[in-house]
Amino acid sequence: MNKTISLILSSLICSSIAYAHSEHEKKSTNLNSITVTANKIEENIKDVPQSITVLDETTLQEKGIKTVIDVINQVPGMYAANSTSGTYINFRGLNTSLFTNNNPVVVYINGIPMANRYNFNPALANVQRVEVLRGPQGTLYGKDAIGAVINIVTKEANNYYNGSLTLEYGSNNYNLANFYINGPIIKDKLFWGLNGNFQKDDGWIKNTYPGMKDHANRQNSRKVNTYFLYKPTDRLSLKLNLTDEHEKKHWSNGYSQSDQIDVSDANRDDAEHFSFDVPTVEILDTQAQSFQAKYAFNNFDFSSLTTHKKFNIDGEYDADYSDNPAFKELYQMNKSETKSWTQEFRLSSTNSEDFRWVAGLYFEDEKLDNGPYGMQFNMMGTKMVQDAQSITNSKTQALFGQVTIPFYEDFELTLGGRYQRIKKDIDLDMYMLPVGVSGPAMNHFNDEKTWNTFLPKLALSYKINEDWTTYTSISKGYMPGGFNYFAMNDDKDANSFEAQKSTNYEIGLKGSFDKTDLTLSIFRMDIKDVHVYKSLSTSVWLTDNAKKAYSQGVELEISHYPNSNWELTSAFGFTDAKYKEYDAGDAKYDDEKIQLTPEYTARVGIGYFNPSGFYSRADINLQGPTYFFHDSKNKMDKQDNYITTNVKLGYKYKDWDFYAYANNIFDEKYVTAFDTAGGMSRITFGDPRKIGVGLRYSF
Repeated sequence: MNKTISLILSSLICSSIAYAHSEHEKKSTNLNSITVTANKIEENIKDVPQSITVLDETTLQEKGIKTVIDVINQVPGMYAANSTSGTYINFRGLNTSLFTNNNPVVVYINGIPMANRYNFNPALANVQRVEVLRGPQGTLYGKDAIGAVINIVTKEANNYYNGSLTLEYGSNNYNLANFYINGPIIKDKLFWGLNGNFQKDDGWIKNTYPGMKDHANRQNSRKVNTYFLYKPTDRLSLKLNLTDEHEKKHWSNGYSQSDQIDVSDANRDDAEHFSFDVPTVEILDTQAQSFQAKYAFNNFDFSSLTTHKKFNIDGEYDADYSDNPAFKELYQMNKSETKSWTQEFRLSSTNSEDFRWVAGLYFEDEKLDNGPYGMQFNMMGTKMVQDAQSITNSKTQALFGQVTIPFYEDFELTLGGRYQRIKKDIDLDMYMLPVGVSGPAMNHFNDEKTWNTFLPKLALSYKINEDWTTYTSISKGYMPGGFNYFAMNDDKDANSFEAQKSTNYEIGLKGSFDKTDLTLSIFRMDIKDVHVYKSLSTSVWLTDNAKKAYSQGVELEISHYPNSNWELTSAFGFTDAKYKEYDAGDAKYDDEKIQLTPEYTARVGIGYFNPSGFYSRADINLQGPTYFFHDSKNKMDKQDNYITTNVKLGYKYKDWDFYAYANNIFDEKYVTAFDTAGGMSRITFGDPRKIGVGLRYSF
């Protein structure tokens, strides 16, 4: 820790000695000046009775935030990790639901929802701000938003062209090109924009198996978006967004070991040179479109938002994630195609304060075509394949509304509700055959279920004075149930799971004083039918429900701007999350910590900015003890706390920005994901130290 503090201070001092008394053009933020669309209408952040973290474009650039996981790392109490099974998210004790594939935090960009754990990384190339709406958002955002919503607000063109180009090069042959351009086609009428993000990284793991490529965990991606905005009148606007994304990932950021290993015994040094004999690659392709029509009536706005998305995953993986001769040339497979349509019709008031309201209808139709999904293995000298192929349909209809009513001058009452109906059906065939041989399914499973629910919200806020607001709220969180799409038998009860539900209580305080912004929230969640993932043997896995759990804690964010040169930011989260009643069949986990929930998090940042153009900053992230579910040993395995430090130095000259950075500068070694099943543990680590340089041109 002393090394960390010394380096921070020395980097700041070196960049500021010659300029310590200058004024800087950088503007300090203030809660009174932040507008958000959390309730699907524009409001001042202090008038919204819930906890919200906002990151504007300047903050994203200065902190080097390039991905949704980088965003999550700025939020108190929120945890994210890339694993061998997609992106895992945890917030306030809520985890990824593996057989719905969905995370408890939903990302929205251009109105398109992204909750799938394999499809959770949109490009941040044309972003005006990112709003992280903490707590359940089901009333206005619907299914899956049981934990939070990350609302990415993109820039829109005007009558003047603007844009930027960013290039970076770093450790392990890391390459980044990021750009956007916005401008008019016909002045005042027709506008367009184009943005893209291109990345390549050779990775830090070397495969030592003869004949295999050295760069085991290399990856590359291409993400492009374009839009057209037409304003035929002052009242009507039409916007079309088109997105195409391609990602190719090899291996993972870790290795496999015996399922008897503990988290504390995992060693990143051993993972840096590892041997596996089957090429392991995952290809992700997304094509998405959205069309939004808005019309401004005299006293209210009407909007229609239509989205379509097709997401494909094509993955082949070493069967045992090693070079064990018993699994030579055998692999696992995960191929699927998801198609979804959504339609929302919304009416909303034009007020940003006083009496305001929003109401609407929502429809969603999703089809998941899953398979081949399974693995190859040896059975008495014969190569066999276990393959589940299924089609799952999901249809959602919802009616929602929310109203905010001022009374007694300084009070506001918010009432909201969403009635939601979700119908799902599955048709699955499970095959167990010799490799290369066709034949009948060993098991056929089909089922159909409907979940109806009402998601209410009640909040009361009180404006203490012009600078301070306090609030309290009660709301219901919801994540739909589903089916096991690796069903080994036709037992409908054993191969389905119920919706996860939560009752949420929160009190909060927001305000500003003496060049300081502060937000504080205290929460409590009572959770029922928690989605849990367990294995019944070396080849049978399923999602089930733990009956009861709870989560409670405190989240605090403080930003201080002592003068126009300095910026101090911090975020603290403390979470106590435990199962109250969880019988996994072969073990009980009553009163155990909920996995992947950090006991505490602390993010502290310090930045210096000088009008001459020089700037520097350092960001320290502290992750408290975190538990991983160790299925093979029937226990929760603890990882101790760890600290990572990122630093950045730069110089801005006119439209140019030149900078250098070091992430995890002290090369802290820590585990981000830990899964045990089938006789092995799959372990994912945080990235080693990464050093890079970059330049940005803006106009």
